[in-house]
Amino acid sequence: MKGTVDRLSALLEQFRVQAHLFHAGPLCGLSHFDAQPGRGFLHVLRRGELVVTHAAHGEVPERIPLHEPTLLFYPRPLAHAFENPPLDGADFVCATVDFQGRGSHPLLRALPPLLVLPLREVDGLEQTLALLFAEADRVRCGQRLLASRLFDVLVLQLLRWLLDHPEQAWLPVGMLAGLADPRLARILTGFHEQPGKGWNLQSMAQTAGMSRSAFAARFKQCVGSTPAAYLQHWRITLAQSLLINGTSIKAASHRLGFASAAGLSRAFTQTLGVSPRQWLQALA
Repeated sequence: MKGTVDRLSALLEQFRVQAHLFHAGPLCGLSHFDAQPGRGFLHVLRRGELVVTHAAHGEVPERIPLHEPTLLFYPRPLAHAFENPPLDGADFVCATVDFQGRGSHPLLRALPPLLVLPLREVDGLEQTLALLFAEADRVRCGQRLLASRLFDVLVLQLLRWLLDHPEQAWLPVGMLAGLADPRLARILTGFHEQPGKGWNLQSMAQTAGMSRSAFAARFKQCVGSTPAAYLQHWRITLAQSLLINGTSIKAASHRLGFASAAGLSRAFTQTLGVSPRQWLQALA
């Protein structure tokens, strides 16, 4: 059932995620990684041991010792540091991960602040990692570009694994938890692919293959909002992207299923607290 719906393509076609390799090789001593808006990090420990440290703020443990090949994914800005013995440098490949739209990217609200996954637990990464490490081992033409694209593939494979293993991933309530549910995945993918469709509770429940009451309760439990609220937030997130790229409010309203430009403006203000024009002026 999970294989009948493409749960990621429509989402990532609208809001891209792009990785950039910046380190390959040993880490010696202490390495700091500062938090930057809209930027995450993806680290792959190939061999060696180290301790990952964070400031004391409750979101993640202050110290995480690593003793085996491990993938570390920081989707949101979170300062962290690596400590390892200077004479036994851990071997790493590291990339920054940039989310289109920065704070408005839907994945940033749906992912936990840190994923720590031993490579032996994540099926399906072997070939990509083998190619990635092969590129990291030798300097060749296009090495950095190819390695960055392999990191893009790695992010997509990681997201796919999270959707297929929600219990192991400890996904928080939100969009990804909903996409991990086979029935809710149908309607969420429908929202993502057809945001301008005239959705109502009856058509939503039919798409999910559930009664209206069961659908509404299950949606709120997994996603954390009502279906209507999620759909409006998704439409406004798309509107932000369209407006940034020069689409008029009128054209955006027609594309996203609003009856008029005024309807989009009202929903935009209700969701973000400012009108579309005020929001664009603040960006400028």
